[in-house]
Amino acid sequence: MPESSLPQSPAFQALSAHHVQAAQWHIAELMAADPQRAQRMSIEAAGVFLDYSKNCLTAETLNLLIDLATERGVIAQRQRMFGGERINRTEQRAVLHTALRAPPGTALMLDGEDVGMAVQAVLAQMRAFCARVHSGAWRGATGQRVTDVVNIGIGGSFLGPKMAVHALRPLAQPQLRCHFVSNVDACALQALLPQLDPATTLFIIASKTFTTAETMCNAHSARDWLVARLGAAAPAQHFVAVSTNHEGVAAFGIDVANMFGFWDWVGGRYSVWSAVGLVLMLAVGADAFDAFLAGAHAMDTHFCSAPLERNMPVILAAIGIWQRNFFGYGSLSIAPYWQDLEYLPGYLQQLDMESNGKQVATDGTALPVRSAPVIWGDVGTNGQHAYFQLLHQGTDVVPVDFITVLRPPQGADVHHTALLANCFAQSAALMRGKSADAVRAELQGQGMAEETIAALVAHKSFVGNRPSNTIVLPDMTPHALGALIALYEHKVFVQGVIWGINSFDQWGVELGKALARDVEAALGAAPGAPLDATLDASTAALVARARQAAGTALPSS
Repeated sequence: MPESSLPQSPAFQALSAHHVQAAQWHIAELMAADPQRAQRMSIEAAGVFLDYSKNCLTAETLNLLIDLATERGVIAQRQRMFGGERINRTEQRAVLHTALRAPPGTALMLDGEDVGMAVQAVLAQMRAFCARVHSGAWRGATGQRVTDVVNIGIGGSFLGPKMAVHALRPLAQPQLRCHFVSNVDACALQALLPQLDPATTLFIIASKTFTTAETMCNAHSARDWLVARLGAAAPAQHFVAVSTNHEGVAAFGIDVANMFGFWDWVGGRYSVWSAVGLVLMLAVGADAFDAFLAGAHAMDTHFCSAPLERNMPVILAAIGIWQRNFFGYGSLSIAPYWQDLEYLPGYLQQLDMESNGKQVATDGTALPVRSAPVIWGDVGTNGQHAYFQLLHQGTDVVPVDFITVLRPPQGADVHHTALLANCFAQSAALMRGKSADAVRAELQGQGMAEETIAALVAHKSFVGNRPSNTIVLPDMTPHALGALIALYEHKVFVQGVIWGINSFDQWGVELGKALARDVEAALGAAPGAPLDATLDASTAALVARARQAAGTALPSS
């Protein structure tokens, strides 16, 4: 079936007819009508618990959504991905990030290479390096041990590691501080470097090609800073690389023995499991990193083995399809009620929107339905005092994924009770709303005058019927975090299959990069030099303004 035929498919047509009825439902009424609804519409896998009962759906809805997933070939495409077929068709690449977290001894041949053995070899190299740093065997140019690690990368080489290091903060090695630089804006690096002692700082340059413009600009500035203080030979003892470009790494001044490789079948936003996670292993230790991989693998096993109707990533994906393509909801808010997950919404933005933010199906035809929603959010309870007003009473309905952890941080029982209460209450309030009659009765009970009540009722009423999922982790462990991330990876994959999208390329990112090179060349030209004729009028005017303000040719990278 052509990817572009989705709206004409029998399952999609059945869902469209079903939605005519569903549009009249209220989630709170569905909940009240079925005392077992919460039990029926919840599932646990790999230690992660999902309650999806606060969505506007019934068992029939879910069955129709599973029919759609089956009809669109989710099972077959899942087998192709795990089997190493080149499902990333536009780049002719396999998609095997799942192999990065498979247990030792797992064999998978790709182009004559045992991928499992290659993965374990890099993991062994990472463990040996981390042991040297943790023990103090690795020393800088002045003979001092490392106290600070700076990860320089962007996109997947930044978002995943930073999110995971922060999420697992209580497990951090006490003798190491980890920092992250991604933005090409000099303010980021300039704010960090004065806090560091060059003699005890280790830089990790994470770039598969070792040509990523933003990363290499920051890398060269960091090297210049180090050389100015410790000498030209110092980078070899203060820089390592996560890359596949031996020549580029060596030319930079890094010993290729300290280069940690990965493969073209590891997409950037799926790379935290690879050597890109070196900073995470340094932060929490090799055993914790192994548990992180094991959690993801546990979710992989569930995803591959559970029937679709009891498959957590499939259910989460199907609900998203229902909300996006039938109710027309254009965004999804991620609300982690756990402070150390504050970078999770940003991580999921890249995972979801860079994967499925496409308008063309894999066969090259225009996508006939809406694809990825906008992903956004913040930690609870901060979000409650910022944007939850819109979630409760705004004109747009925004589904929410609430994420929380059952076991409190040590010594934080009272805080954690309040945190859980807010998390659970917000999802209930979004579902229930508050009727005008309930508001009126409440205000009358306060002895308020009828005239005042009449003026306030509309403002204090809530329609409710706002959908949400609640995802609960037993504890914030490496295993739980790995399972949570893998859950969202597979959700995105399933949605991409249903929409007929290649979730593993990102050509939209490339156009801006290519144009940036032309604009940078124009900025670097001498004042008064003619501008590139290919620049549009607006861009040319902005370039001219920047050149005039500088009074000289702007330096280029």
